[in-house]
Amino acid sequence: MHAKLTARTLGFAGLIPFYAFLAGIYWYEDYPRALSVQGFVVYSLAILCFLSGSVWGHARTQSVGEQPIRLLVSNGLVIFGVAAVLTAQAMIASLLLMLGFIGLLWYERNVDGTGTWYAAMRTQLTVGVVIAHLLYIALHMSGL
Repeated sequence: MHAKLTARTLGFAGLIPFYAFLAGIYWYEDYPRALSVQGFVVYSLAILCFLSGSVWGHARTQSVGEQPIRLLVSNGLVIFGVAAVLTAQAMIASLLLMLGFIGLLWYERNVDGTGTWYAAMRTQLTVGVVIAHLLYIALHMSGL
């Protein structure tokens, strides 16, 4: 399989758990619902950390002068995401994690540009993730 197709397939498949957890929050009650609430936040943190690792890995391909900022951004996003989850407030954690995804996309677009298939895919995936987080917050606010 071609690397571009593999990346796109895995990237969009990565949206499925976000929406599956949202369905669990909407349809289930009690323990399955609580598991979906926590699963969404934990999965969101995992994906943010994964993307931060990609920034770390990409730093190796950059000039020595550009490497430190990429490494700091990568580590900073992980620390930010973990701190968000440590609030122990699922809605607040979700909002902060959403901001982390937006911030990461902003950073990538400003340092790597927007003219590649990867940049377009990252934008599409981030929109899907942000929509999922907004739905998660809406479900919390609605009292479900």
